[in-house]
Amino acid sequence: MKASIKKQQLHDNLLELNLPKIAETYDNYCKDATQRNLAYSEFLQQLVNEEMNFKEDRMVRYRIRWSQLPFTKKLEDFDFAAQPSIDKRLIDELATLRFIDNCENVIFLGPPGVGKTHLATALALRACQSGLKTFFTTADTLIRRLKASLADGTFRQRMRRLKWPRLLVIDELGYLPFDRQASNFFFEIICNRYETGATIITSNRSYGNWGDIFDDPVIASAILDRLLHHSITINIKGKSYRMHDKIASYQSV
Repeated sequence: MKASIKKQQLHDNLLELNLPKIAETYDNYCKDATQRNLAYSEFLQQLVNEEMNFKEDRMVRYRIRWSQLPFTKKLEDFDFAAQPSIDKRLIDELATLRFIDNCENVIFLGPPGVGKTHLATALALRACQSGLKTFFTTADTLIRRLKASLADGTFRQRMRRLKWPRLLVIDELGYLPFDRQASNFFFEIICNRYETGATIITSNRSYGNWGDIFDDPVIASAILDRLLHHSITINIKGKSYRMHDKIASYQSV
């Protein structure tokens, strides 16, 4: 009876100390240590490693949820053979995340369906896994939420939140045109993050057509000036993955 009371007390103490994984696995590790005649220091190290791995995994999952990634595709899942216009060595360099440390921007340009969002999301996932605060949004969602925040008085708070992440991903820029207010919002975001954070943007429009995205060509020029100062541009050519799959499915019928 006393042994069981002490065991329960140890379990409760471990939970009180916020060591839930050790509390969960303590018995199994004790049995393993006895069978293998482990030294006390090795036994303790295994328990500590288990707790650290558990907490790191929990933090990664939290960062992924906070980032609002649309999916969790990885760089390893990308079919580079199907998109020969992409320099895989450059993508591998981006995967080191040094561009985030250097507060550089990455812009993926190309027609719909060529893998821009996949690459942007995969890099964002890598950032989350590396302990970096990351946030993902589409350009349309970004503007709609900022406009809504004007009504409820949270606009400044939202703008500050867009400055905090080490990596901000803005997807699908150019699919819908911006009015003057939206253009001003976007310009402020880019200015706030200039040389303080890394930004990834995907767009179906070449830089020469960005004047059509924004209501004012002067604002478009100012945005490009800041965005491209420290940046890497990746132009993706080729056919849409989705159309390729659709055509293949029709041909198989």
